[in-house]
Amino acid sequence: MSKTKKVDIVVVGSGPGGYAAAFRAADLGRKVLMIDKDEQLGGVCLNRGCIPSKALLHISKVIAEASNLSSVGVSFSEPKIEIETVREYKNKIVSKLSGGISQLAKARGVETLHGEASFLSNTELSVKSDTGQTAISFKKCIIAAGSSSSMIPGLPAGHPSILTSRTALELEDIPKTLLVVGGGVIGLELGQVYASLGSEVSVVEFLPALVPGADEDIVKPLKRKLSKQFKSIMLSSRVVNVVPNEEGGLVVVVDSGGENKQLTFDKILVSVGRRPNTSQLNLESTDIKTNENKFIIVDEYQRTSVENIFAIGDIAGNPMLAHKATHEGKVAAEVASGHPAAMDARAIPSVVYTHPEIAWVGLTESEAKSNNIPYEKGEFPWAASGKAMILDAQQGKTKVLFDPETKQVLGAAIVGPSAGDLISEACLAIEMGSDADDVSLTIHPHPTLGETFAAAAEMYTGTITDLYIPPKRGK
Repeated sequence: MSKTKKVDIVVVGSGPGGYAAAFRAADLGRKVLMIDKDEQLGGVCLNRGCIPSKALLHISKVIAEASNLSSVGVSFSEPKIEIETVREYKNKIVSKLSGGISQLAKARGVETLHGEASFLSNTELSVKSDTGQTAISFKKCIIAAGSSSSMIPGLPAGHPSILTSRTALELEDIPKTLLVVGGGVIGLELGQVYASLGSEVSVVEFLPALVPGADEDIVKPLKRKLSKQFKSIMLSSRVVNVVPNEEGGLVVVVDSGGENKQLTFDKILVSVGRRPNTSQLNLESTDIKTNENKFIIVDEYQRTSVENIFAIGDIAGNPMLAHKATHEGKVAAEVASGHPAAMDARAIPSVVYTHPEIAWVGLTESEAKSNNIPYEKGEFPWAASGKAMILDAQQGKTKVLFDPETKQVLGAAIVGPSAGDLISEACLAIEMGSDADDVSLTIHPHPTLGETFAAAAEMYTGTITDLYIPPKRGK
């Protein structure tokens, strides 16, 4: 090795979990080295995921809202898409945030190193970069190496018309026709972006429903919207074969309901999930254990099977969410620094940032039914919300599940504008052990979408005044 470094704590990865871990450990007085294979800090989330996709989704939502205003007497001309300017807008946001992380690292005295890290032992790493190799000797290590897009077998390797979430966000051009393979969060978000920018979008989903994991009634308003925005949504379907044609496009055979359809698209976006980046770390040189899905096994302290090595974020298991990684990063940093901490969050929220948004946290109704978990619920339809009516969001809904005995909040789901923001109240309610009365008796500002959470609780307690609930017989 040409160089050797000795550090208290080394963090492999600079995504939301990695930089949170590095910064927290530095704040606790530890000497920290943060390694990332990319020169731009922030990981997939900031550079190729959460942030750029939401920047583009903002444009998509504004286009949709402007179009909807025509029904109330305000019309605009058809949007003119300057793709280079859109790309610059997205890149500017990413660059500013990534630069901010670099400044925070410098302010805290966190050293950064760019290169690909792999383990040599339980106390050593090798980092390969353009300038050579560096050996890292560490007392503690926090692995935050993230995940990569999964691919389906049989696709033409390296074909420029086959996109991943990463290449789709580069916005090289707007294809006339686009097939999205996968009806989950990433596929629907990027599909809606491309549809708003002018593509004719079709979706293939292997399962019988969109957004697996979310309740069907919550997904229904989104599916209704996408059915109008997309050319087709093929559920219970799969891609059988893909062959490039002479025009540079792709001929795709889709098995839908036992019938093979031959379709042609300019481009395909593959969004069938993500896989942990464990294969890149040479874990065989350590005593770190992984499970059958190649996730690193950790305990509630984020500690691996090796006492001095921790793992956080996507590489440590589902759900693969940035906010989960951030929380785990802080736990790992505190434990590695000798402070008491544990990953004891009662609930982790999920959000689909489409238009309308979908968000849920805690117990879902489908989970409760599948596992015979007793529950009761309160639902408030946004058709009775003045603010929702103003926003043309009458199809929205807020649903809260309660424990039949304690009346505590078990879970919640919301569909409509800003659902991802509104779900935070449900997260707090679950963490605090709030019951239906706690929620319904909390004064919420009017008119807001936030008050629909209290209204859902009032629907459950029977104290709602914005709707009429006929009294139950015998009461």
